[in-house]
Amino acid sequence: MNPLRSVGAKLSLALLLCVAAALGLVYAAVAPSLESRLVNSRLNDLERSAPALAQQVLARQYVDANFYVRAGTTTNSRVVLMKPLSRKPWTLNVIQDSQGDDGSGDTGDIRDDPLASDTARDLKPRSSTVSRDGERFAEVTAPVGDDGTVLLLSASLDRALDDVGLVKRRLLIAGAVVLALVFVVGYAGSWVFASRIRRLEQAAERIADGMFDEPVTDLGKDEVGELARAFERMRRRLAQLDHARREFIANASHELRTPVFSLGGFLELLDDEELDEDTRREFLTTMREQVRRLEKLATELLDLSRLDAGQIDLDREAVALDDVARTAADEFAAVALQRGHELEVATPESVLAIADEQRLLQIARILVENAIVHTPEGTHVRIAVSEERGNARLAVSDDGPGIAEAEAGNIFERFYRLDTAQASGSGLGLAIARELARLMGGSLELEHTNGRTSFAVTLPAAARSADVTTSAAAVR
Repeated sequence: MNPLRSVGAKLSLALLLCVAAALGLVYAAVAPSLESRLVNSRLNDLERSAPALAQQVLARQYVDANFYVRAGTTTNSRVVLMKPLSRKPWTLNVIQDSQGDDGSGDTGDIRDDPLASDTARDLKPRSSTVSRDGERFAEVTAPVGDDGTVLLLSASLDRALDDVGLVKRRLLIAGAVVLALVFVVGYAGSWVFASRIRRLEQAAERIADGMFDEPVTDLGKDEVGELARAFERMRRRLAQLDHARREFIANASHELRTPVFSLGGFLELLDDEELDEDTRREFLTTMREQVRRLEKLATELLDLSRLDAGQIDLDREAVALDDVARTAADEFAAVALQRGHELEVATPESVLAIADEQRLLQIARILVENAIVHTPEGTHVRIAVSEERGNARLAVSDDGPGIAEAEAGNIFERFYRLDTAQASGSGLGLAIARELARLMGGSLELEHTNGRTSFAVTLPAAARSADVTTSAAAVR
């Protein structure tokens, strides 16, 4: 990447421009103001001195040359007394000059001073700056009497303006140094900031490439730090999903391979012509069980894929939970009897839930089958229906050995099976049941109460007066 197009260079350049603009504003405001104040201060000093000196000159009838020398020293200016020599054309003559004895010295262009000429004409005091022989002066004039005599105080501004120029130059030099320091410090700071962004970019590239092992770390408390922590949460979640995907593929492959290999083995055995009829029937029965196992696994995998893709269509209708409970109990009555389980249905009243009847019955089948298959012989299984605080509830509980706390958090994970003698099946049923309950606006939770393990489906309750009619709504 071009260094000049990096974030660091852009940030440092933006900072440099801001500081340069600020220094430019300071220079534009300070330098002219400093010069103006210096000139005005010099004029004010001369304006305070001129009237008093004019009165002394008039009272003492123009006094001697030493007076003007002392006045010039006191006011730090050139003090000149001029009288009209002629009025047409208007000409002034230098009578006394603090830089000469009697006007015979080098008076230069002072006799043509415009301020003095104007004051001689209208007898009004004036103050301004003039340029003479390439030099700038602060001048103040005051009339002496009524005959056009003028007292002129003229002070050179070149030295003071040189000081202002020195200040300007030092301001520019200081500004240049500051700009250089700002650029260096700004670029270093922005480089550090940009390096944090580059680390996030590298982390994003690693995650995009499927490498989730290296954590995304940034100790900053600013927005970049918050972004890094969001990346880390995303990395952990993607790592979990990737792990689940790998486990899903491995478990699905294992679950499919076992019945397929079993069927293959039985088919080879059936080719034996000396096989007796009873053994052949036994093999066929076992093969049918393996085929049913494959059918069930294929159905569950299809349901999972549809759930993940959001392609499960659900009907919203008022469903009688007591009917669902009895239907599920009737379907598993023979299995419960065969395994020595007592299956009880507790439906004290009719409870209506807003749900998809077939999908709710699927959940009930999964829960009842788990309670019967995964518990020891003689376990009491109970299906209960109730309504609590506006919610309809169907719970399947048993008084079996229960589920350990360490395993309870994983019970709804896909392909997860308890490490018990009764563990069997694909481990997909509870995952499917919970997802279906969630899509119907409810939940499926594991509960432990009074020594019983219970899986409870909670759904929004329907109004008592509601007809059991379909208000079909596709849910994605």
